[in-house]
Amino acid sequence: MDLESRGIPGGFVASDEFVQAAAAQAESLGFDPYKVFVEHPIQDRTDEEMQDLAERAFEDVLAMILDKTGK
Repeated sequence: MDLESRGIPGGFVASDEFVQAAAAQAESLGFDPYKVFVEHPIQDRTDEEMQDLAERAFEDVLAMILDKTGK
């Protein structure tokens, strides 16, 4: 919220285990940031698995950045 209030695009990437928690937090704060969710779990993944997750989320993360910056 602080970044957004200063005109700095904000958002986050989290595993899909936290979809409900993110929704609850957004509702309680009255602020719904851009979110990208990836497959859970994250810990104990190999470097190759993390690379695959990142590649699959890339377009959504790029859209988050571009949408927030107005490009």
